[in-house]
Amino acid sequence: MKKNTTKKIYVLDTSVLLFDHNSITSFEENDVAIPITVLEELDQFKIGNETKNFEAREVIRFLDKLSGNNGLNKWMELGDERGKIKVIMDELTLDKMDAEEIYGNRKNDHKIINAAISLQNEEKRHQIILVTKDINLRIKAKAIGLISEDYETGKVKNLKKFSEGLPVIENIDAEIIQRIYQKNKVKEKGILGKEKVTNGYYILNNCTNSVLARYNGESDSIEKVDKKYVFGIKPRNAEQTFGLNALLNEDIKLVALEGVAGTGKTLLALASALEQKNKYDQIILARPIIPLSNREIGFLPGDAEDKISPYMQPLWDNLNFIKNQFKANEKKSRVLQQLEESGLLTITALAFIRGRSLTNAMFIIDEAQNLTPHEVKTIITRAGEGTKVIFTGDINQIDTPYMDEHSNGLTYLIDRLKGNALFAHIKLEKGERSQLANLANEML
Repeated sequence: MKKNTTKKIYVLDTSVLLFDHNSITSFEENDVAIPITVLEELDQFKIGNETKNFEAREVIRFLDKLSGNNGLNKWMELGDERGKIKVIMDELTLDKMDAEEIYGNRKNDHKIINAAISLQNEEKRHQIILVTKDINLRIKAKAIGLISEDYETGKVKNLKKFSEGLPVIENIDAEIIQRIYQKNKVKEKGILGKEKVTNGYYILNNCTNSVLARYNGESDSIEKVDKKYVFGIKPRNAEQTFGLNALLNEDIKLVALEGVAGTGKTLLALASALEQKNKYDQIILARPIIPLSNREIGFLPGDAEDKISPYMQPLWDNLNFIKNQFKANEKKSRVLQQLEESGLLTITALAFIRGRSLTNAMFIIDEAQNLTPHEVKTIITRAGEGTKVIFTGDINQIDTPYMDEHSNGLTYLIDRLKGNALFAHIKLEKGERSQLANLANEML
Protein backbone atom coordinates (compact mmCIF):
# COMPACT_ATOMS: atom_id res chain seq x y z
CA MET A 1 0.00 0.00 0.00
CA LYS A 2 1.32 3.43 -0.95
CA LYS A 3 2.01 5.65 2.04
CA ASN A 4 -0.12 8.79 2.29
CA THR A 5 2.32 11.71 2.06
CA THR A 6 -0.28 14.50 1.87
CA LYS A 7 1.09 17.47 3.76
CA LYS A 8 -1.16 19.24 6.24
CA ILE A 9 -1.72 22.93 6.80
CA TYR A 10 -3.08 23.81 10.22
CA VAL A 11 -5.14 27.00 10.48
CA LEU A 12 -4.93 28.28 14.05
CA ASP A 13 -7.80 30.01 15.84
CA THR A 14 -7.22 32.73 18.45
CA SER A 15 -8.25 30.38 21.27
CA VAL A 16 -5.30 28.10 20.48
CA LEU A 17 -2.75 30.92 20.58
CA LEU A 18 -4.17 32.30 23.85
CA PHE A 19 -4.05 28.78 25.33
CA ASP A 20 -0.41 28.19 24.33
CA HIS A 21 1.79 30.77 22.63
CA ASN A 22 4.16 27.96 21.61
CA SER A 23 1.42 26.28 19.59
CA ILE A 24 2.77 27.78 16.33
CA THR A 25 5.84 25.52 16.58
CA SER A 26 3.96 22.41 17.76
CA PHE A 27 2.94 20.90 14.40
CA GLU A 28 6.23 19.25 13.42
CA GLU A 29 7.02 19.54 9.68
CA ASN A 30 3.48 20.66 8.75
CA ASP A 31 2.67 24.23 7.76
CA VAL A 32 0.77 26.71 9.93
CA ALA A 33 -1.58 29.48 8.76
CA ILE A 34 -2.95 32.34 10.86
CA PRO A 35 -6.06 34.19 9.63
CA ILE A 36 -5.75 37.98 9.56
CA THR A 37 -8.81 38.12 11.85
CA VAL A 38 -6.84 36.23 14.52
CA LEU A 39 -4.22 38.99 14.49
CA GLU A 40 -6.98 41.54 15.04
CA GLU A 41 -8.23 39.56 18.05
CA LEU A 42 -4.72 39.20 19.47
CA ASP A 43 -4.42 42.97 19.31
CA GLN A 44 -7.51 43.25 21.54
CA PHE A 45 -6.01 40.85 24.09
CA LYS A 46 -2.48 42.27 24.25
CA ILE A 47 -3.16 44.67 27.15
CA GLY A 48 -3.76 43.33 30.66
CA ASN A 49 -2.23 41.21 33.42
CA GLU A 50 -4.09 37.94 32.88
CA THR A 51 -2.48 34.89 31.34
CA LYS A 52 -4.36 35.36 28.05
CA ASN A 53 -2.86 38.84 27.77
CA PHE A 54 0.63 37.46 28.34
CA GLU A 55 0.04 34.75 25.72
CA ALA A 56 -1.20 37.32 23.19
CA ARG A 57 1.90 39.48 23.69
CA GLU A 58 4.22 36.47 23.32
CA VAL A 59 2.59 35.45 20.00
CA ILE A 60 2.86 39.00 18.66
CA ARG A 61 6.55 39.22 19.65
CA PHE A 62 7.26 35.82 18.09
CA LEU A 63 5.68 36.79 14.74
CA ASP A 64 7.46 40.14 14.73
CA LYS A 65 10.85 38.55 15.41
CA LEU A 66 10.26 35.76 12.86
CA SER A 67 9.24 38.10 10.04
CA GLY A 68 11.99 40.67 10.55
CA ASN A 69 11.80 43.06 7.58
CA ASN A 70 9.82 40.60 5.46
CA GLY A 71 6.09 40.31 4.93
CA LEU A 72 3.96 37.59 6.50
CA ASN A 73 1.68 37.20 3.47
CA LYS A 74 4.02 34.63 1.89
CA TRP A 75 5.17 31.28 3.27
CA MET A 76 8.08 31.67 5.68
CA GLU A 77 10.25 28.95 7.25
CA LEU A 78 9.61 28.26 10.95
CA GLY A 79 12.97 26.60 11.51
CA ASP A 80 14.72 23.23 11.45
CA GLU A 81 12.43 20.20 11.18
CA ARG A 82 9.40 22.49 11.09
CA GLY A 83 7.09 23.67 8.35
CA LYS A 84 6.25 27.14 7.10
CA ILE A 85 3.91 29.88 8.26
CA LYS A 86 1.96 32.73 6.73
CA VAL A 87 -0.95 35.03 7.50
CA ILE A 88 -4.02 34.38 5.32
CA MET A 89 -6.92 36.64 4.34
CA ASP A 90 -10.59 35.89 4.97
CA GLU A 91 -11.92 36.92 1.54
CA LEU A 92 -13.28 33.90 -0.34
CA THR A 93 -11.65 32.82 -3.58
CA LEU A 94 -13.40 30.65 -6.17
CA ASP A 95 -15.88 29.05 -3.82
CA LYS A 96 -19.65 29.19 -3.41
CA MET A 97 -19.51 28.14 0.27
CA ASP A 98 -19.53 31.26 2.45
CA ALA A 99 -19.64 30.93 6.25
CA GLU A 100 -20.77 34.53 6.66
CA GLU A 101 -23.65 33.95 4.27
CA ILE A 102 -24.62 30.72 6.05
CA TYR A 103 -24.11 31.75 9.69
CA GLY A 104 -24.36 35.54 9.54
CA ASN A 105 -22.07 38.53 8.95
CA ARG A 106 -19.78 40.49 11.24
CA LYS A 107 -18.67 37.61 13.41
CA ASN A 108 -14.96 36.81 13.60
CA ASP A 109 -15.52 33.05 13.86
CA HIS A 110 -17.14 33.05 10.43
CA LYS A 111 -14.30 35.10 8.95
CA ILE A 112 -11.82 32.55 10.31
CA ILE A 113 -13.78 29.70 8.70
CA ASN A 114 -13.79 31.59 5.40
CA ALA A 115 -10.02 32.08 5.64
CA ALA A 116 -9.59 28.31 5.99
CA ILE A 117 -11.97 27.68 3.04
CA SER A 118 -9.99 30.13 0.88
CA LEU A 119 -6.76 28.38 1.77
CA GLN A 120 -8.35 25.05 0.89
CA ASN A 121 -9.18 26.42 -2.58
CA GLU A 122 -5.61 27.64 -3.10
CA GLU A 123 -3.75 24.61 -1.70
CA LYS A 124 -5.48 21.73 -3.48
CA ARG A 125 -2.69 19.24 -2.75
CA HIS A 126 -2.70 19.89 1.00
CA GLN A 127 -5.12 18.88 3.74
CA ILE A 128 -6.45 21.98 5.50
CA ILE A 129 -7.33 21.57 9.19
CA LEU A 130 -8.83 24.29 11.36
CA VAL A 131 -7.49 23.98 14.93
CA THR A 132 -9.53 25.60 17.69
CA LYS A 133 -10.31 25.19 21.40
CA ASP A 134 -13.81 26.54 20.69
CA ILE A 135 -16.12 23.51 20.42
CA ASN A 136 -18.88 25.45 18.70
CA LEU A 137 -16.49 26.79 16.06
CA ARG A 138 -15.34 23.23 15.39
CA ILE A 139 -18.94 22.13 14.89
CA LYS A 140 -19.69 25.04 12.55
CA ALA A 141 -16.60 24.27 10.48
CA LYS A 142 -17.45 20.57 10.24
CA ALA A 143 -21.05 21.39 9.29
CA ILE A 144 -19.87 22.97 6.03
CA GLY A 145 -17.31 20.26 5.27
CA LEU A 146 -14.14 21.74 6.76
CA ILE A 147 -11.93 19.44 8.85
CA SER A 148 -11.55 20.83 12.37
CA GLU A 149 -9.71 19.57 15.46
CA ASP A 150 -8.97 20.49 19.05
CA TYR A 151 -5.42 21.51 19.93
CA GLU A 152 -3.97 18.21 21.17
CA THR A 153 -0.53 19.22 22.49
CA GLY A 154 -0.37 18.70 26.24
CA LYS A 155 -3.69 16.84 26.42
CA VAL A 156 -3.78 13.80 28.68
CA LYS A 157 -5.20 10.93 26.66
CA ASN A 158 -5.78 8.29 29.32
CA LEU A 159 -7.90 9.41 32.27
CA LYS A 160 -8.36 5.90 33.65
CA LYS A 161 -5.88 6.45 36.47
CA PHE A 162 -7.76 9.61 37.46
CA SER A 163 -10.99 7.67 37.99
CA GLU A 164 -9.39 5.02 40.18
CA GLY A 165 -9.75 5.30 43.94
CA LEU A 166 -7.20 4.57 46.63
CA PRO A 167 -5.12 1.48 45.90
CA VAL A 168 -6.08 -1.29 48.29
CA ILE A 169 -3.45 -4.04 48.38
CA GLU A 170 -5.19 -7.22 49.51
CA ASN A 171 -3.87 -10.43 51.10
CA ILE A 172 -0.87 -8.80 52.74
CA ASP A 173 0.90 -11.12 55.18
CA ALA A 174 -0.27 -10.35 58.72
CA GLU A 175 3.34 -10.30 59.90
CA ILE A 176 4.17 -7.47 57.48
CA ILE A 177 1.28 -5.36 58.75
CA GLN A 178 2.33 -6.08 62.33
CA ARG A 179 5.92 -5.03 61.60
CA ILE A 180 4.70 -1.75 60.05
CA TYR A 181 2.75 -1.01 63.23
CA GLN A 182 5.73 -1.89 65.42
CA LYS A 183 8.56 -0.23 63.46
CA ASN A 184 6.55 2.37 61.50
CA LYS A 185 8.17 1.22 58.25
CA VAL A 186 9.42 -1.82 56.35
CA LYS A 187 11.40 -2.35 53.15
CA GLU A 188 9.10 -2.58 50.11
CA LYS A 189 10.51 -5.86 48.68
CA GLY A 190 7.74 -6.30 46.11
CA ILE A 191 4.83 -5.82 48.51
CA LEU A 192 3.17 -3.17 46.35
CA GLY A 193 3.77 -4.93 43.04
CA LYS A 194 2.72 -2.89 39.98
CA GLU A 195 1.05 -0.29 42.21
CA LYS A 196 4.41 1.02 43.48
CA VAL A 197 4.69 4.79 42.95
CA THR A 198 6.91 7.24 44.81
CA ASN A 199 4.73 9.10 47.33
CA GLY A 200 1.88 6.74 46.53
CA TYR A 201 -0.63 6.09 49.32
CA TYR A 202 -2.12 2.66 50.01
CA ILE A 203 -4.39 0.65 52.25
CA LEU A 204 -2.61 -2.61 53.02
CA ASN A 205 -5.16 -5.21 53.99
CA ASN A 206 -5.61 -8.82 55.02
CA CYS A 207 -8.53 -10.75 56.47
CA THR A 208 -8.09 -9.45 60.01
CA ASN A 209 -6.14 -6.20 59.91
CA SER A 210 -5.14 -3.24 57.75
CA VAL A 211 -2.77 -0.28 57.81
CA LEU A 212 -2.55 3.07 56.02
CA ALA A 213 0.79 3.47 54.29
CA ARG A 214 2.92 5.62 51.98
CA TYR A 215 5.72 4.44 49.71
CA ASN A 216 8.95 6.40 50.18
CA GLY A 217 10.91 6.09 46.94
CA GLU A 218 14.05 7.63 48.43
CA SER A 219 14.45 4.86 51.03
CA ASP A 220 12.49 2.20 49.07
CA SER A 221 10.33 1.61 52.12
CA ILE A 222 6.67 1.50 53.13
CA GLU A 223 5.88 3.92 55.95
CA LYS A 224 2.89 3.92 58.29
CA VAL A 225 0.57 6.90 57.94
CA ASP A 226 -0.93 8.11 61.21
CA LYS A 227 -4.13 10.09 61.61
CA LYS A 228 -3.33 13.62 62.79
CA TYR A 229 -5.35 16.65 63.87
CA VAL A 230 -4.44 19.97 62.26
CA PHE A 231 -5.60 23.26 63.73
CA GLY A 232 -8.81 21.75 65.10
CA ILE A 233 -9.59 19.74 61.94
CA LYS A 234 -9.76 15.94 62.17
CA PRO A 235 -9.47 13.74 59.06
CA ARG A 236 -12.69 11.77 58.63
CA ASN A 237 -11.50 9.05 56.26
CA ALA A 238 -8.39 7.38 54.85
CA GLU A 239 -8.20 9.79 51.89
CA GLN A 240 -8.13 12.86 54.12
CA THR A 241 -5.54 11.17 56.35
CA PHE A 242 -3.33 10.64 53.31
CA GLY A 243 -3.91 14.21 52.17
CA LEU A 244 -2.78 15.61 55.51
CA ASN A 245 0.28 13.36 55.51
CA ALA A 246 1.40 14.83 52.17
CA LEU A 247 0.56 18.38 53.25
CA LEU A 248 2.59 18.06 56.45
CA ASN A 249 5.55 16.28 54.87
CA GLU A 250 8.43 18.75 54.48
CA ASP A 251 10.07 16.63 51.76
CA ILE A 252 7.00 16.90 49.49
CA LYS A 253 7.07 20.38 47.98
CA LEU A 254 4.15 20.06 45.56
CA VAL A 255 0.74 18.53 46.34
CA ALA A 256 -2.35 18.01 44.19
CA LEU A 257 -5.61 17.35 46.02
CA GLU A 258 -8.25 16.24 43.55
CA GLY A 259 -11.90 15.49 44.29
CA VAL A 260 -15.52 16.55 43.98
CA ALA A 261 -17.14 19.31 46.00
CA GLY A 262 -17.38 18.63 49.71
CA THR A 263 -14.45 16.24 50.02
CA GLY A 264 -12.46 18.73 52.12
CA LYS A 265 -9.67 19.65 49.69
CA THR A 266 -9.39 23.36 50.48
CA LEU A 267 -10.18 22.95 54.18
CA LEU A 268 -7.39 20.38 54.66
CA ALA A 269 -4.90 22.53 52.74
CA LEU A 270 -5.72 25.64 54.79
CA ALA A 271 -5.74 23.81 58.12
CA SER A 272 -2.38 22.18 57.41
CA ALA A 273 -0.91 25.55 56.42
CA LEU A 274 -2.08 27.07 59.70
CA GLU A 275 -0.68 24.12 61.61
CA GLN A 276 2.74 24.84 60.04
CA LYS A 277 2.52 28.62 60.36
CA ASN A 278 5.85 28.82 62.22
CA LYS A 279 7.66 27.12 59.32
CA TYR A 280 6.59 29.67 56.71
CA ASP A 281 6.83 33.44 56.41
CA GLN A 282 3.52 33.67 54.59
CA ILE A 283 0.39 31.66 53.82
CA ILE A 284 -1.30 32.59 50.54
CA LEU A 285 -4.65 31.29 49.32
CA ALA A 286 -5.57 32.12 45.76
CA ARG A 287 -8.02 31.10 43.08
CA PRO A 288 -8.55 32.07 39.44
CA ILE A 289 -11.39 34.48 38.75
CA ILE A 290 -13.91 32.97 36.33
CA PRO A 291 -16.56 35.62 35.53
CA LEU A 292 -20.16 34.38 35.28
CA SER A 293 -22.42 35.21 32.32
CA ASN A 294 -19.50 36.96 30.60
CA ARG A 295 -19.63 39.77 33.16
CA GLU A 296 -15.99 40.74 33.31
CA ILE A 297 -14.51 41.78 36.62
CA GLY A 298 -13.63 45.22 35.25
CA PHE A 299 -17.31 46.13 35.00
CA LEU A 300 -18.09 45.34 38.64
CA PRO A 301 -18.38 48.28 41.06
CA GLY A 302 -15.74 49.21 43.66
CA ASP A 303 -11.98 48.93 43.95
CA ALA A 304 -9.93 45.79 43.27
CA GLU A 305 -10.67 44.26 46.68
CA ASP A 306 -14.41 44.86 46.30
CA LYS A 307 -14.39 43.28 42.85
CA ILE A 308 -12.63 40.08 43.82
CA SER A 309 -14.45 39.62 47.14
CA PRO A 310 -17.39 37.55 45.75
CA TYR A 311 -14.99 35.20 43.97
CA MET A 312 -12.89 34.68 47.11
CA GLN A 313 -15.86 33.94 49.39
CA PRO A 314 -15.42 30.12 49.28
CA LEU A 315 -11.91 30.57 50.69
CA TRP A 316 -13.20 32.83 53.45
CA ASP A 317 -15.88 30.22 54.21
CA ASN A 318 -13.20 27.62 54.86
CA LEU A 319 -11.26 30.01 57.06
CA ASN A 320 -14.40 30.87 59.04
CA PHE A 321 -15.13 27.15 59.50
CA ILE A 322 -11.71 26.73 61.11
CA LYS A 323 -12.27 29.83 63.25
CA ASN A 324 -15.51 28.39 64.53
CA GLN A 325 -13.65 25.40 65.99
CA PHE A 326 -12.34 27.72 68.72
CA LYS A 327 -13.84 30.18 71.16
CA ALA A 328 -13.00 33.86 70.71
CA ASN A 329 -10.62 33.93 73.68
CA GLU A 330 -8.75 30.74 72.78
CA LYS A 331 -5.11 30.99 71.76
CA LYS A 332 -5.59 29.61 68.24
CA SER A 333 -8.44 32.03 67.59
CA ARG A 334 -6.18 34.94 68.56
CA VAL A 335 -3.40 33.52 66.38
CA LEU A 336 -5.73 33.47 63.36
CA GLN A 337 -6.70 37.07 63.95
CA GLN A 338 -3.04 38.11 64.24
CA LEU A 339 -2.14 36.28 61.03
CA GLU A 340 -4.88 38.14 59.13
CA GLU A 341 -4.08 41.54 60.60
CA SER A 342 -0.35 41.19 59.95
CA GLY A 343 -0.86 40.12 56.34
CA LEU A 344 0.93 36.81 56.90
CA LEU A 345 -2.32 35.07 55.88
CA THR A 346 -3.55 36.39 52.53
CA ILE A 347 -6.57 35.48 50.43
CA THR A 348 -6.39 36.93 46.94
CA ALA A 349 -7.07 36.48 43.24
CA LEU A 350 -4.48 34.45 41.37
CA ALA A 351 -3.98 37.26 38.83
CA PHE A 352 -2.45 39.40 41.58
CA ILE A 353 0.35 36.86 42.12
CA ARG A 354 1.83 37.14 38.61
CA GLY A 355 5.43 38.30 38.62
CA ARG A 356 6.02 37.66 42.31
CA SER A 357 8.72 35.37 43.66
CA LEU A 358 7.42 33.45 46.68
CA THR A 359 10.09 32.45 49.19
CA ASN A 360 9.40 30.33 52.27
CA ALA A 361 5.65 30.45 51.70
CA MET A 362 2.76 28.00 51.74
CA PHE A 363 0.91 28.72 48.50
CA ILE A 364 -2.56 27.18 48.04
CA ILE A 365 -4.28 27.44 44.65
CA ASP A 366 -7.97 26.53 44.69
CA GLU A 367 -10.03 25.57 41.61
CA ALA A 368 -6.85 24.60 39.77
CA GLN A 369 -8.83 22.72 37.11
CA ASN A 370 -9.61 26.13 35.58
CA LEU A 371 -5.93 26.79 34.87
CA THR A 372 -4.11 25.99 31.65
CA PRO A 373 -0.98 23.81 31.73
CA HIS A 374 1.09 26.93 31.03
CA GLU A 375 -0.49 28.76 33.98
CA VAL A 376 0.29 25.85 36.31
CA LYS A 377 3.91 25.86 35.13
CA THR A 378 4.13 29.62 35.62
CA ILE A 379 2.80 29.35 39.18
CA ILE A 380 5.25 26.61 40.15
CA THR A 381 8.18 28.59 38.72
CA ARG A 382 7.25 31.39 41.15
CA ALA A 383 8.23 29.10 44.06
CA GLY A 384 11.43 30.19 45.76
CA GLU A 385 13.47 28.40 48.40
CA GLY A 386 11.39 26.83 51.19
CA THR A 387 8.04 27.26 49.41
CA LYS A 388 5.36 24.56 49.23
CA VAL A 389 2.70 24.71 46.52
CA ILE A 390 -0.71 23.02 46.82
CA PHE A 391 -3.23 22.71 43.99
CA THR A 392 -6.81 21.71 44.74
CA GLY A 393 -9.62 21.09 42.27
CA ASP A 394 -12.02 18.77 40.48
CA ILE A 395 -11.04 17.88 36.90
CA ASN A 396 -14.68 17.16 36.06
CA GLN A 397 -15.85 20.65 37.05
CA ILE A 398 -14.36 22.93 34.39
CA ASP A 399 -15.76 26.47 34.30
CA THR A 400 -13.82 27.82 31.31
CA PRO A 401 -15.07 27.26 27.73
CA TYR A 402 -11.79 26.22 26.09
CA MET A 403 -10.68 23.41 28.41
CA ASP A 404 -11.91 19.98 29.44
CA GLU A 405 -10.85 17.16 31.76
CA HIS A 406 -8.09 16.17 29.32
CA SER A 407 -6.48 19.57 28.75
CA ASN A 408 -6.70 21.52 32.03
CA GLY A 409 -3.65 22.34 34.12
CA LEU A 410 -4.51 20.12 37.10
CA THR A 411 -4.81 17.00 34.93
CA TYR A 412 -1.59 17.94 33.13
CA LEU A 413 0.25 18.41 36.44
CA ILE A 414 -0.84 15.06 37.88
CA ASP A 415 -0.06 13.19 34.66
CA ARG A 416 3.42 14.67 34.24
CA LEU A 417 4.66 14.63 37.84
CA LYS A 418 3.12 11.53 39.41
CA GLY A 419 5.96 9.44 40.85
CA ASN A 420 8.32 12.38 41.36
CA ALA A 421 9.91 12.54 44.82
CA LEU A 422 8.81 16.17 45.30
CA PHE A 423 5.20 15.54 44.30
CA ALA A 424 2.18 13.79 45.77
CA HIS A 425 -1.32 13.34 44.34
CA ILE A 426 -4.26 12.33 46.50
CA LYS A 427 -7.74 11.81 45.16
CA LEU A 428 -10.52 12.53 47.66
CA GLU A 429 -13.71 10.67 46.79
CA LYS A 430 -15.81 10.55 49.93
CA GLY A 431 -17.84 13.71 50.52
CA GLU A 432 -17.79 14.95 54.10
CA ARG A 433 -19.70 18.23 53.75
CA SER A 434 -23.16 16.79 54.45
CA GLN A 435 -25.49 13.95 53.52
CA LEU A 436 -27.33 16.33 51.19
CA ALA A 437 -24.10 17.27 49.35
CA ASN A 438 -23.21 13.58 49.01
CA LEU A 439 -26.65 12.87 47.57
CA ALA A 440 -26.17 15.56 44.91
CA ASN A 441 -22.70 14.28 43.96
CA GLU A 442 -23.86 10.68 43.68
CA MET A 443 -27.33 10.99 42.16
CA LEU A 444 -27.57 14.27 40.21
